[in-house]
Amino acid sequence: MTQIERIRKSRAVKIVSAGRKFTVCRPTDLEMLELNRVGPISQGDILHKFVIGWEGFTEADLFPGGTGEPVPFEKGIFAEWIADHPEHWNDISTAVVDAYKSHKEKQEATAKNSVPGSTA
Repeated sequence: MTQIERIRKSRAVKIVSAGRKFTVCRPTDLEMLELNRVGPISQGDILHKFVIGWEGFTEADLFPGGTGEPVPFEKGIFAEWIADHPEHWNDISTAVVDAYKSHKEKQEATAKNSVPGSTA
């Protein structure tokens, strides 16, 4: 595994929404800065940009008459599927935002603890 892959993997978070398993990527500080600069982040932006995987999906999960054949994650397929599945929107969006909040809290704690003379 390359260092870039390790960095990206460290930002990945697995979640379950209504029995479905997804992998989301915690936004970077730069991504959050850019997203906030253009206005409030839409749920669609979060869903399309930060979902990076799923587990256990078959053709039958995606469309009527589909087979039990597993379907690997692809952003385009996910975008088509998720548009008709609002039951997952809030869970996924909340997981992405919570992952970022947790990241920021860890950064702030690390910064506080690295200040000479500070007590934690």
